[in-house]
Amino acid sequence: MPVTGKQRNSVMQLSEVYFWTDTIKDWKRLLNPDKYKHCIIDTLRGLTAKKLICVYGFVIMPNHLHLIWEMLAMNGKEMPHASFNKQTSHFMVKDLKANHPKVLPFFKVEDKEREYRIWQRDPLAILMDFKNKLEQKLHYLHYNPLHERWNLSEKPELYPWSSARFYETGIDEFGFLTHYLERFG
Repeated sequence: MPVTGKQRNSVMQLSEVYFWTDTIKDWKRLLNPDKYKHCIIDTLRGLTAKKLICVYGFVIMPNHLHLIWEMLAMNGKEMPHASFNKQTSHFMVKDLKANHPKVLPFFKVEDKEREYRIWQRDPLAILMDFKNKLEQKLHYLHYNPLHERWNLSEKPELYPWSSARFYETGIDEFGFLTHYLERFG
């Protein structure tokens, strides 16, 4: 039986590498402000420092992000991707309440678990079980900002919110990246 997006997430395993796409609710371009990109970077850096995740590649777009990452250990009782969503959502909701109250209603939900939802439910998680599959997804995410729909950069390594420059120069300016060849070499 084929695996659906929902099933992929429910079977996301520790010590497996995934291409992961997380999208802002209703495709709103909430990630345009740099403060939200910094929140994402800081959260990834924190989870990496705690040895809960390993990040092999990423790109932050205006309304979604792509990660190639590995869940290394549980964060208490939850998977690190759940911690990532909670931490970033908490920051964004708090900031919207304080600085952008007219935007906040776009994220209000009728949900027993929460009052606001920043990330859409059921992010896409695809197992990266082969090196060439990972390389294809890494190329895809690095070239995403160049797509005619976005036109965010002329070259992948010039877009500041991705791992493309790391793969071009070998310098990890974010402090959390690991070259995929360390895992798939």
